[in-house]
Amino acid sequence: MIHAPALAAALATDTGRVRTLNEDSALAAGTIFVVADGMGGHAAGEVASRIAADAVARLDGRPGLRVEHLVAQVEEANREIVAEAGRHPDRRGMGTTVAGVAVVDVAGAAHWAVFNVGDSRVYHLRPDSSLVQVSVDHSEVQELVDAGVITAEQARRHPARHVVTRSLGHDPLGGVDTWVVPQEAGDRFLVCSDGLTNEVEDAEIRGVLLAVPDVGAAARELVQRARDRGGRDNITVIVVAFGRVPSGGADHDRDDGEEETVPRDRPVEGDGQVTW
Repeated sequence: MIHAPALAAALATDTGRVRTLNEDSALAAGTIFVVADGMGGHAAGEVASRIAADAVARLDGRPGLRVEHLVAQVEEANREIVAEAGRHPDRRGMGTTVAGVAVVDVAGAAHWAVFNVGDSRVYHLRPDSSLVQVSVDHSEVQELVDAGVITAEQARRHPARHVVTRSLGHDPLGGVDTWVVPQEAGDRFLVCSDGLTNEVEDAEIRGVLLAVPDVGAAARELVQRARDRGGRDNITVIVVAFGRVPSGGADHDRDDGEEETVPRDRPVEGDGQVTW
């Protein structure tokens, strides 16, 4: 657990109940919080996610950290992953998502900067107790939802739900999405891999964050709930709290088999074949 003035954060991760290797990596470094969900198998995904998390965390302690520094560091992480794959033929094709939140300087005032590539997510529990998904998934199903082809509920069970359209490990990268949010006492953020969100719905996530004020206990509870729903993928969460904790709200509850995030150019296995 990390504590700074008015800031507390905790990280929890679990391999899940189906997979044998945890390819997620995460770091909570000072005022930078990052989760990466590796892809590639044979430990290559674990390597890619660790490179990404380590690269972003190196910004911890940089004076006057700005959004553009985060973007540049994610781009640096991508170059390091591509170079690593080039040096090791058995790691070719490895990749990772990355998502996080950091405290940045905007015109001399502290703000939150949210960033992501892929389908790992960042949620903001506002002081008014509303939960907002800040990041937008770079995924096949998100494109279908945006086009009105399927609903958000159908996306949760769609055979292409693990296909990401953007990830680290490619040259060119395809861009890093960012959002800037003013800091307010009572803010809570959740950074997580899709091992959580594929098992636990947003309403239940909100309920846990509201009901469990301790960041460590909240992180562990979210991981356990994902395991209880099947734990078909690695599960990683970071819970960040700033100032007072919101109160109120209610808790809500929600095909077995291993689930794995894959890039768009890789076929989907298990639920049927997807063609593009």
